[in-house]
Amino acid sequence: MARADALLKPIAHRPVDHTDPTWQTRLREGPRPLDEANVREQAEAALSDLLDLYEHTDEPTRAAVRALLRRYDSFTWATGLPPARTPESFRRELLLISARDHGHDTRDELVALHDLSRQAEEAEVDLSPLLLEIAALSSTEDRYGMGSIRRILTAAARRP
Repeated sequence: MARADALLKPIAHRPVDHTDPTWQTRLREGPRPLDEANVREQAEAALSDLLDLYEHTDEPTRAAVRALLRRYDSFTWATGLPPARTPESFRRELLLISARDHGHDTRDELVALHDLSRQAEEAEVDLSPLLLEIAALSSTEDRYGMGSIRRILTAAARRP
């Protein structure tokens, strides 16, 4: 993670010229950060291993995984999961949201959760039991004053 984060940091912190009318197209069509840094395979394997550990361990170890994802924020920014379409892939996405534990901004996590809920509805996957399952693994710390990830996931499970 540390190596990938170091290679991704210049990409993650590269300035974007918002006055350039093609900036969005260049970002969308340019190389993905993991490919540009040539760390895709290692980063995706590390994330998968971290999520496996996060899911099958005790709370102190889950807290350590959360701390790693905060510490290596460029890795966390650039590394994700394949698009969710099955119950298991939605579950993995929820594990990632839980492990990121608010990321840099709870609002971004709420948007990610909303998008995931919409995708699950389109795929006819009932997210409620998965939300409750992953909420039980999640932190109870309210890092930014918008509720803990456990509370946010539990509340999302109770919405119709």
